Amino acid sequence: MDAGMEGAGGMESRGAGDAGMTAVTGRWAELMAPRYLATTTMLCVGVALYAFNGFLVSTVLPTAVREIGGAALLPWSLTLYLIASIVAGASAALLKQRYGARKVLFAAAIVFLAGTLTAAVASDMETVLVGRVFQGIGEGIIAAICYALIPEMFPPALVPKVFGAEATVWAVAAFGGPVLAGSLTESFSWRVAFLVNAPIICLFLLLAAVMVPGGRRTTGSMTLSFPTQRLALLSAGLLVMLVAGLTPSAPVTATAVAASLVLIFAAVRLDRRADQSILPKGAFSLGSTLGLGLWVVLLMPLSQATSGVYLVYSLQSLFGYGPTHAGALGALMAISWSLTAIGVANLRHEGARQATIWVGPLLLVCGFAALATAIAAGSTGLLVGAQITIGAAFGLSWGYLSQMLMEKTPERERDKTSALLPTLQSAGYALGAAMAGLWANGAGLASSETPEAMRTILTLTFALALVWALPALLAARRAIRLAGNTSQTS
Repeated sequence: MDAGMEGAGGMESRGAGDAGMTAVTGRWAELMAPRYLATTTMLCVGVALYAFNGFLVSTVLPTAVREIGGAALLPWSLTLYLIASIVAGASAALLKQRYGARKVLFAAAIVFLAGTLTAAVASDMETVLVGRVFQGIGEGIIAAICYALIPEMFPPALVPKVFGAEATVWAVAAFGGPVLAGSLTESFSWRVAFLVNAPIICLFLLLAAVMVPGGRRTTGSMTLSFPTQRLALLSAGLLVMLVAGLTPSAPVTATAVAASLVLIFAAVRLDRRADQSILPKGAFSLGSTLGLGLWVVLLMPLSQATSGVYLVYSLQSLFGYGPTHAGALGALMAISWSLTAIGVANLRHEGARQATIWVGPLLLVCGFAALATAIAAGSTGLLVGAQITIGAAFGLSWGYLSQMLMEKTPERERDKTSALLPTLQSAGYALGAAMAGLWANGAGLASSETPEAMRTILTLTFALALVWALPALLAARRAIRLAGNTSQTS
């Protein structure tokens, strides 16, 4: 335990240190035991805040714009939210280090609540967008710090169970979120649906007050400074990237994507030279387990974003399904992710755990190859199998990959790695959505005059996901080899 933790000693004694007094074997019952139940509930509520809000907003906003106008601004609801979430998440580790987890979580939850209330009472779409920015800031920090608390508040044997529990929350949100939002919107108002978040926030605040310590990590005589320049470059890069996905012109989109990557790489380069970095040392290095693992965390969601953007569209346009059935088939991925994560959380052998980390990306490759084939052949059965395979890819590898990266990071930088994981996942999805839009729009999807032309473009769009899934597989294999070499050396 780091001697610099003021008031956080109880946190680690409940986690890894507690395992020394009472052996923790990693059973599900232990996660639900009184010692960890409140902590587990708090983290799952934090995930629920993120998961349910996404499905709620996507369901109710089309109704909202019919009442208050601003349909042209609808895409910006997700764009501005993602930018705020990613940038806030990138700064979460430094904020936690400076102010302590409890204070930062409280502030983030209040910001999120303010955004929710702002959107719920909005009389125009511009005000809704302001609320979405506040929601993004709050959720980005909450997700990042909840990840950072996992290795501090749980012994290693229970970490896979925590990820399994969180995956279950996502599955419930995938099915329950749209149904709940739709029911409330039809029975009452879209404003009432927005307010569903309020009781979840209040529960989260109560649990955080009880479970999260108020101490902060000291830094000696060093004064922590906020990385304004780096975050500004990152924000600009993300803004250009996400706007690129909204432009109808392929040349303009390609130019915007290139400019975005330059800005993002500039932010990363500045961070590597900074005394107080946002990223952990060795981030994205191709010669370390940590660097390669972070590439996997980025590339897998980047690949999956293609499905997130175009699957339901394909089901409605090519297979003739209505919104309800198309949404249900789209949610199969989340269900598969959750069930697989729960199933593999009981693995005890280290070799088996490491194998899941590279088998997951392998399943992702197989899943997208099958999905592209299903779109080309018009096969619903193959499409269902592909969705299940893609979900299983994440459920199999995500928990153990995250745990490995946390454990391979020196303790003084573990907050940075842990907080980076959900942030990097969101960034990968945003980048992947822009890339998929660049290809599909450039190929003429919007102007397709026949179903056959649309089918060809969508088939190639899903095949494009393999461009990101294949290097994720290669990076995962090499990361495991390096991790094995390091273990043998030590």
